[in-house]
Amino acid sequence: MRHTLPIAPQFYVTAPQPCPYLENRMERKLFTSLQGDGADQLNNSLSHQGFRRSQNVLYRPSCSDCCACMSARIDVSAFVKTRSQKRILKRNASLMRRATSPWATEDQYALFRRYLDSRHSDGGMADMDVFEYAAMIEETPIRSRVIEYTEPQFSSLVAVSLTDVLEDGLSMVYSFYDPDQPQNSIGTYMILDHIAIALESGLPYVYLGYWVPGSAKMSYKEKFSGLEVYHQGTWKKMRDPAEFADSSHPLSTDPIAEQVANIQLPEQPVHRHK
Repeated sequence: MRHTLPIAPQFYVTAPQPCPYLENRMERKLFTSLQGDGADQLNNSLSHQGFRRSQNVLYRPSCSDCCACMSARIDVSAFVKTRSQKRILKRNASLMRRATSPWATEDQYALFRRYLDSRHSDGGMADMDVFEYAAMIEETPIRSRVIEYTEPQFSSLVAVSLTDVLEDGLSMVYSFYDPDQPQNSIGTYMILDHIAIALESGLPYVYLGYWVPGSAKMSYKEKFSGLEVYHQGTWKKMRDPAEFADSSHPLSTDPIAEQVANIQLPEQPVHRHK
């Protein structure tokens, strides 16, 4: 006899917090837990709908008066390197890539701390200790990899990316790098290398996290051709960032109940009983 058991994740909303990207706005997130046998299916399905993973939680900004935070991804088939990106690849050609299971190391944490202290000393992760860092890297219920970039000449770790392998692409969950090498644009290099990995693996997309119109912190993502953003329930090609300026309007977002009702969940698994 066959019985079907529905995948029925519960969705919750965080308390409003000051938005780190837009002044005088409050940020609210819609989230659900990621666990059990259907974790991969749920992660794939919700990633296609603008959600991101943080450890064993999937979340998506769902603010009451704004929808400016949009999930961004690169269509690798439409990506064409610019002259600047070609120079960045050349400058970092000596770096060696190593993909491992999601395991935290002391070298990673030392680089992570240097990166935070230099770039995000006032951010929400600034006080993260080594145990919290290990949890960020290792607590993953799905197929994840840690991709390390080292400089062989000095045997030094210069960049790390925690990357999820989705059914249709690579999702760069969190990445950090040596802050003392701004001339090498290592952050851009890691994205370019992930595009190369996706092409080699036959995966169509590289997911980059969120993009916000007008945000200086997010503007680097606009420099990648083939960029798409998840806007109003569908993926749209980025032709002109100004096209999405209305997303920060107070009437641009749907009520939270409607947002939840429109989420598409994965198909129900079939459980067989004798």
